Amino acid sequence: MNPIQSSKLLDQLSADTKQVILTLHYLLQTDPGILLQQPAAGKWSVAQVVEHLNSYGRYYLPLIQQALQTQSNKPSPLFKTGWLGNYFTKSMLPKEDGRIPNKMKAPKDHRPSPHVDSLATLKTFLEQEKLLLELLHQARANNLNKIRIPISIAKFITINLGDTFRFLIAHHQRHFVQIANTIEAVKGNQGYTFANGVVPS
Repeated sequence: MNPIQSSKLLDQLSADTKQVILTLHYLLQTDPGILLQQPAAGKWSVAQVVEHLNSYGRYYLPLIQQALQTQSNKPSPLFKTGWLGNYFTKSMLPKEDGRIPNKMKAPKDHRPSPHVDSLATLKTFLEQEKLLLELLHQARANNLNKIRIPISIAKFITINLGDTFRFLIAHHQRHFVQIANTIEAVKGNQGYTFANGVVPS
């Protein structure tokens, strides 16, 4: 990825997050039975997918918040991705046609229990997304290249703040494709493409 204007990157990430929030409001109006139903044995329900995302939010959001509160760097007009952060982000992003590439097994710490409260789980994620939007706003006053955040699977490895945002939001987009596919499998309906920007009526 070539260097990009920091403000342009944050604008896009904020727009992506707002789209997830819009879809989340739709899910909050969905029958809880559908959200808790697994599409097949060993497959996650919608509520489990969201709880998986919550587990990452519980790790990354406090670290980002603390870094923005304690580190002060002059904003850089350009953001330059690191090779590792860019690799993580690209491995997470769904394809334009909605396919999920590079299927992977979730780390043990991020595997959700099959017994989750769907409403509480979705509300927790909504609060996390609101905080993420606020942190994206705060990041405009800092340097996306200089702040470093340790990754969850190996805390001795760090990636820059811009790549942390990119990875986290790509992870959300990846799993909202999974959520759309799960609802389609559970309900037997077609056209659940809201993860790509279309909210079903």
